[in-house]
Amino acid sequence: MTYPDRKFAALIGSRICHDLISPIGAINNGLELISLDGAAGGPEFALISDSAADADARVRFFRLAFGTGGGEAAMRPEDLRALLDGVYSGATRVHWAIPEPLPRLVAQASMLALMCAEDAIPGGGTLTVEGDASDVTVTAAGNRPNRRDHLWGLLTGTAAPPDLPPAHVQFVLLPALLSEIGRGARAGFTPDGAWVRF
Repeated sequence: MTYPDRKFAALIGSRICHDLISPIGAINNGLELISLDGAAGGPEFALISDSAADADARVRFFRLAFGTGGGEAAMRPEDLRALLDGVYSGATRVHWAIPEPLPRLVAQASMLALMCAEDAIPGGGTLTVEGDASDVTVTAAGNRPNRRDHLWGLLTGTAAPPDLPPAHVQFVLLPALLSEIGRGARAGFTPDGAWVRF
């Protein structure tokens, strides 16, 4: 993927997330008003509330992972942890171990790397992000690791196939973004998962 292609994809991602965040916010506001009126309760309300919160968290995550840079301001570790806790609250958890703020494009690359690493542990497990702004490592560890060499090769230079499924677009976007910021990726498998470093 070339830089103009990645930029175009980021513009599409930003537009979709921008258009979705307002109605999701409206649903959450409506649920809050219902709750204040004392009408909340029951499994139906809980299902709608949980689903709206999950959609809100995912759109915010996707906005960072797939959207445009949105400025040069660094992203604070507490904000990144909060973002990830909203998405990874089930069988897969994230341990964010970078204590310093990250430039937005490095934070974006970290989100894409997390999505790549998650693919290696489809049964769930732990994703760990460590290092610093100049050297980030994302590691996945789980009980039932999955090795898809054809995908991980995309991170280190293999050309993307024309029929790449949408679920694996992060494997193409990450090296394109890293090339844009003057970096490359190294990646490999471990007995219980995989790692990617940039």
